[in-house]
Amino acid sequence: MRARLFAAVLTAMSLACGSAAAQVYPSRPITMIVPYPAGGVTDGLARMLVEHMRSSLKQPIIIENVSGGVGNIATGRAVRAAADGYTTLLGNMETNVLNGATHTLTYDVVNDFDPVILMPSYPFLIVSKNAVPAKDLKELVAWVKANADKVSQGTVGTASAQHLCGIYLQQTIGARWQFVPYRGGAPAMQDMLAGQFDLMCTASGSFLPLVRNNQIRAYAVTAKTRLGGAPDIPTVDEAGMPGIYLAVWNALFVPKGTPKDAVAKLNAAAADAMADPALHQKIIDMGLDIPPRDQQTPEALAAFQKAEVEKWWPIIKAVNFKAE
Repeated sequence: MRARLFAAVLTAMSLACGSAAAQVYPSRPITMIVPYPAGGVTDGLARMLVEHMRSSLKQPIIIENVSGGVGNIATGRAVRAAADGYTTLLGNMETNVLNGATHTLTYDVVNDFDPVILMPSYPFLIVSKNAVPAKDLKELVAWVKANADKVSQGTVGTASAQHLCGIYLQQTIGARWQFVPYRGGAPAMQDMLAGQFDLMCTASGSFLPLVRNNQIRAYAVTAKTRLGGAPDIPTVDEAGMPGIYLAVWNALFVPKGTPKDAVAKLNAAAADAMADPALHQKIIDMGLDIPPRDQQTPEALAAFQKAEVEKWWPIIKAVNFKAE
């Protein structure tokens, strides 16, 4: 009887320990869904961050590129995942703000996700293929006005932030031209180099090497200050088109209801990655801005996302900016 009792106690203790161990996070690989193809600025940022986060979390992090639908396919995949911390979404201004106003979705871009951390953002570069004769932004505006019926602008999808940037430019210039949507920055980059379209509002990071190598021409950055990684490119204010400010922020999200300890560990790993001096410099060199440390909490991201919805949704509805 005593032996049986002792065995029962040992079994119970073993089960309790096994249950506790099973709850330790993370205990298996984590998937990070990136809503764009490999090779773009968002994918590049994800791969840099993941390299450092793997060491902090002591688990592999697998990047899953899910392109299409201006990020909606990826976001839909993430929202359906188990809320256990093993599926994360590298969302952004498009996937978790704009798309809620421009697309009919089966989920809520705000309320069906838990925020983890605000990540580096990038303003746009206004660029053109080298065959465009304009040498500065004022000359570009004059050329576009004179050739509006022939001009085309590449975007990473209808109703994307790049498309919104183009709409802003059209309203400011007072002309209309054709938009050519792509599934991501990498295929758009290839077609721009091939001369398939004329201009683009593009992510500063992935296109900077092309600018530096004189493969395309940059006219201005859509920000109040020049880029640390490209200080020779003027701001829109300096180039003669003041106030055209637009930047795409990135952020890490998880499905609603993910355990708080998992959110906290993911947050700490991402914050540590952005604080690493070598990685920090690489991010700056890509033309991205890193948010201040006090803006890197889940609470700060939640408040920021809410403010972005309140800012952009009325503008989108006022211009009837809808996906086709």
